[in-house]
Amino acid sequence: MTAKSIKGKSTEEIKSSLVQATAGDFKPTLAIVFMSIKQDRKAIIDLFQKENIDVFGTTSCGEFTDAIQSEGGIAILLLDIAPNLFSIIFEETGDRSVAEMAKDLCENAKMKFDNPSLVLCSTGLTAQGELFDGSTLVKTVKESLGDDKIFFGGMAGDDMTFTGSYIFTTQNETDSGIAAIVFNADKVNMFGMAITGWKPMGISRTVTKSIGNKLFTIDGKPAVDMYLKYLGKEEKKTDREFRVFEELGFTYPFITEREPGGEMMLKTPLKIDHEENALVMDMEMPEGTKFWFTMPPDFDIVDEVIDEATQIKNIKQPDADALLIFSCAGRQPVLGPLVTAENDGLANVWKTPMAGFFTYGEYGRTKKGNQEFHSGACCWVALKEL
Repeated sequence: MTAKSIKGKSTEEIKSSLVQATAGDFKPTLAIVFMSIKQDRKAIIDLFQKENIDVFGTTSCGEFTDAIQSEGGIAILLLDIAPNLFSIIFEETGDRSVAEMAKDLCENAKMKFDNPSLVLCSTGLTAQGELFDGSTLVKTVKESLGDDKIFFGGMAGDDMTFTGSYIFTTQNETDSGIAAIVFNADKVNMFGMAITGWKPMGISRTVTKSIGNKLFTIDGKPAVDMYLKYLGKEEKKTDREFRVFEELGFTYPFITEREPGGEMMLKTPLKIDHEENALVMDMEMPEGTKFWFTMPPDFDIVDEVIDEATQIKNIKQPDADALLIFSCAGRQPVLGPLVTAENDGLANVWKTPMAGFFTYGEYGRTKKGNQEFHSGACCWVALKEL
């Protein structure tokens, strides 16, 4: 397998970059596309279809390739890989639950290869404003394929407009569904890690009333009041124009334990339901859940991400053919320029072509090796043909 990354701010720029990339012996069979909803998806798909290059893509909240980060553009990783080593599966939700759809995708993947591994992307937010259930997706994929099977990926974005995100392939597109590149894991090795970096602050709290993803009380007190008071924003309680997700949630999510004594995960406040005086969360927080308020990552988070990648390289795999990064959209406003250093640092560790995008959620293995759904993570995966 060989790879090249290309980028552009229009279809014409991508067309020009593709011509340059394929001027020699490089003949890609697969294009992994991350692009703004402002761009013309059909035109990009048609461009690659004419060149007999399969397309797997998502819309983004910003996209990046080696040393270049953009908003409103297009970033693409081109792979020259034998067609018999991968297959693309697309599933639209329709009348199915997320669990049913994920199970169908996994059954299809097992029909493609005896030992499948996946680059898995879902939509993040429908055009009607419904959030995709990433937790159920991960749980179902683990149950269907087995804990030993590897998958990495992310939720599509929409430039932080909250108007609807999309996944697409050469033939299909949806604002509610999942798609996967299924690799033959006997021939293509995948390895990577997801790291957040947020730290708990103060004492643990307990959810005392919640229904679905609405959080009503914490330690017996109104959740909205407690969250805003913690951040010194009490005056925003009655402001119906206040955008909790963008102005607070990204920077100050909650940390919960996945299970007692287990790994931590972030859960993010999205908005205030003023009629019911509830915090609307990106994931459910059942009554009895223990959690902490948080502090944003320190400057050393970039060093941690790079050091962990370096250890994997030294211990498990000396090189890679390609690199994909799925980074939470919240890392960009919180880390600022450091998020570029993080992405470029990973590319430098592996010294291989890279492409990635800022997501509404991430799928990947933790430092302890567990396959999980994440919020706020930098999730990277390297590919190496054996």
